[in-house]
Amino acid sequence: MRPEGTRGKHVLFLYSWFLLFSFSVSMFLNTLTPKFYVALTGTSSLISGLILIFEWWYFRKYGTSFIEQVSVSHLRPLLGGVDNSAPSAASAAGGDADSNRQSVSECKVWRNPLNLFRGAEYNRYTWVTGREPLTYYDMNLSAQDHQTFFTCDTDHLRPADAIMQKAWRERNPQARISAAHEALELNECATAYILLAEEEATTIVEAEKLFKQALKAGEGCYRRSQQLQHHGAQYEAQHRRDTNVLVYIKRRLAMCARKLGRTREAVKMMRDLMKEFPLLSMFNIHENLLEALLELQAYADVQAVLAKYDDISLPKSATICYTAALLKARAVSDKFSPEAASRRGLSTAEMNAVEAIHRAVEFNPHVPKYLLEMKSLILPPEHILKRGDSEAIAYAFFHLQHWKRVEGALNLLHCTWEGTFRMIPYPLEKGHLFYPYPICTETADRELLPSFHEVSVYPKKELPFFILFTAGLCSFTAMLALLTHQFPELMGVFAKAVSVEKLGLF
Repeated sequence: MRPEGTRGKHVLFLYSWFLLFSFSVSMFLNTLTPKFYVALTGTSSLISGLILIFEWWYFRKYGTSFIEQVSVSHLRPLLGGVDNSAPSAASAAGGDADSNRQSVSECKVWRNPLNLFRGAEYNRYTWVTGREPLTYYDMNLSAQDHQTFFTCDTDHLRPADAIMQKAWRERNPQARISAAHEALELNECATAYILLAEEEATTIVEAEKLFKQALKAGEGCYRRSQQLQHHGAQYEAQHRRDTNVLVYIKRRLAMCARKLGRTREAVKMMRDLMKEFPLLSMFNIHENLLEALLELQAYADVQAVLAKYDDISLPKSATICYTAALLKARAVSDKFSPEAASRRGLSTAEMNAVEAIHRAVEFNPHVPKYLLEMKSLILPPEHILKRGDSEAIAYAFFHLQHWKRVEGALNLLHCTWEGTFRMIPYPLEKGHLFYPYPICTETADRELLPSFHEVSVYPKKELPFFILFTAGLCSFTAMLALLTHQFPELMGVFAKAVSVEKLGLF
């Protein structure tokens, strides 16, 4: 053991050395001029500002703090920690590769396959609430669709079709309806019946009757043009128009049957239509079929449809992604408990369900708030933007009941959906499972959705702690630099007092 006298000598030596050091520091501080403090605080402010600029640039480019990345990647392993940054780096690399695929076409607007009837549904909403559920931009897109699908260059040869060609361009609803009646006075015109079923009929029953009359007229035109389609370009265009008209009528008849409760009949009509016209995928009839099959709780048939259309070469949709998630959630949701899962870990089936939900949320992050009723639903627009708020509304409007029917599915969604945003590489120019999320969706959704609806935007990722810390440090040093420049002598006295006080505490 060390003798007590030796220990006392060491303590006395250290104390003497500390007093000498304190005296030297005090002498040094007394010799400093106010200019030194101005230069010191100014330099500190400049350095902290440069660090903040670099941190912000690094975060915008790579989605993480440079200081945090260095501490996790290099310092933590030296201190015995585990390096968890490899998956994030791999995901970021994949996001960089995916970012090259972003283009303007990602904000293409699509016809809503489950759009409502103007006369029987949209107009009734206006009568009750006094609000317009459709925007001018949305209705203008529909007018362009009608002119594309229901008209052709040979319409001037048939008086009724010539009238309807002008009717589809009319902005006034009453003028369109009057033109349709005028066309029917000349001939049995399928497109005139379509317009009346869509806009004049005030109930689904009336609309169905008009569509049945349109079907009779449309089938006659289709058979005649089918025989002449190879006789020239004009006949080919006329046959293409008649085909579009026939498919549209049959699809709307199937939707009428679904709305009137004849779901099995609607499913049969949709299946027959898809077999008869397999190439007309632009109508997305499979999404109507999926919704009707979910209503019948025919989950095996739903899985069969998904196996055909949830393909990497086909464009995805919220209906495809969230229906796949619902089926996987259905297998485990009735017994799922977050507490039990945190204790024992996720089983294989639960992991598949969680991954399916993450996949769906990454495709369209706006859907969960509507399914969980955290945000109010409105009537879906006639056109939707893939991955946008408009698509989320259209999906949740028809599929919320199917999620409620599966016990525990919404609970599983509630427990897992927010975790997706911690997995997706950031910023938005990056992607994980899908191509990068388009930034233009918010602007397009504001054009598609009515003004009384608050448009949902992509959830923003929070700034890392080190960026906020650096910003606070930069602001503090800048304030000190300003005060020192304005009051150099006072700040010098303050700095000396603080320094002496800290030395006295030791």
